[in-house]
Amino acid sequence: MTESLIAIVGRPNVGKSSLFNRLVGERRAIVSDIPGTTRDRISATVSWQDKSFILVDTGGLELSPTSDLWEKVRGQVEIAINDADAIVFLVDGLSGVTPGDIEISQMLRKISKPVLLVVNKIDNARREQEAVEFHELGLNDPVYISAYHNLGINQLIDELSSIISLDALEEDQDILRLAIIGRTNVGKSRLINAILGNERSIVSDIPGTTRDALDIPMLFDETPMVLIDTAGVRRRGRIDRGLEKYSVLRTVKAVQRSNVCLLVIDGSEPITAQDTHLAGQILDSGKGVVIVFNKCDLIKQEMYQRELLNNARIRLKFIPYAPVCFTSALMEEGIRGVVQRALMVYKEGSKMVSQDDLRKTLMSALAAHPPSGRKGRSLRIYGISQKEARPPTFVIPVNNPTLVHFSYERFLENRLRSIFKFEGNPLNLLFQRRTSR
Repeated sequence: MTESLIAIVGRPNVGKSSLFNRLVGERRAIVSDIPGTTRDRISATVSWQDKSFILVDTGGLELSPTSDLWEKVRGQVEIAINDADAIVFLVDGLSGVTPGDIEISQMLRKISKPVLLVVNKIDNARREQEAVEFHELGLNDPVYISAYHNLGINQLIDELSSIISLDALEEDQDILRLAIIGRTNVGKSRLINAILGNERSIVSDIPGTTRDALDIPMLFDETPMVLIDTAGVRRRGRIDRGLEKYSVLRTVKAVQRSNVCLLVIDGSEPITAQDTHLAGQILDSGKGVVIVFNKCDLIKQEMYQRELLNNARIRLKFIPYAPVCFTSALMEEGIRGVVQRALMVYKEGSKMVSQDDLRKTLMSALAAHPPSGRKGRSLRIYGISQKEARPPTFVIPVNNPTLVHFSYERFLENRLRSIFKFEGNPLNLLFQRRTSR
């Protein structure tokens, strides 16, 4: 059964992200006193007892936007409303009824979907009495909450359950969770729109338009997967304190929540130190990776693409296993190939190799290149077994782990890759002292 989708809408700075975080149970959305902090939609699955639903946070809805970007934010909110099965209309109990609340309520009354009016920042009986004025919005009886103080949340869930059927909680699907990672303004949002085939993420020439990590379920050739769009990351010294800092943290968490990352690099520029830093983050997190040179409509010459490949081999030499794709999100070129390659990397990272095949591979490697050890002492290797997948992790019992030289570890890794591939995935080789029998 498909999970119900519930969207939180309202004016800027009424506490939508605080409520989202409270229901999700973690600080997934950015919370800031700056009106308009949340500009894209952000979604997550909320589990409540034995039920679950998909919750969508949205940008603050201004009925008379003052810029092109605000126009796009409004468009995103309208899409969220159209996608949703029910709406949580959040208002600020401290501000009272505003003209913006009245206009939004008039818009919501025109839709044929359940709408739950929720008054936030109500943390005592006096404020609840003062909030009766919200009845004039002509919606349902208000639910009074304080997202910050965790008050009224149980009643809110109960009310949601009464207006829409919440689906039985199912175990997490074993599917590709694909994070789109890259510096600001390399074309991530345009790339994700090209993958989706619609304007799901805001596209703007303003660097840093995407601030939150966005989970977007989709089907690719009938294969379910989740795209995770992220905020662009600047060099550490150029990150503004406050809002953009939290955006970077969300990007780091997005890498952690993914199992494959698209490292998007501006193909019209040389690889930067920040590109290599992001690649290192992906490696440290043990995630699969596909290198995507975007904006290649500007550099279609094969010679220049070969130059990019050579540059990647040098600058990103610590992830030599990563496949490389060339795309133009603007022209929608190379998009299917990128997703197909990501699915292949996901499949490769999921492989579990039989003990017999591993033993044969190890014996062949030892015969071709016996270990010499270090400090005049001989290294002895007694076997190999695969501990887990994603990332593929192998346990290798030895007489003394300190005798393993990095060059021999690399030799064994290359042998494993030559037989079992694992394209796009890091390998963990764990050398452990053999326990006495």
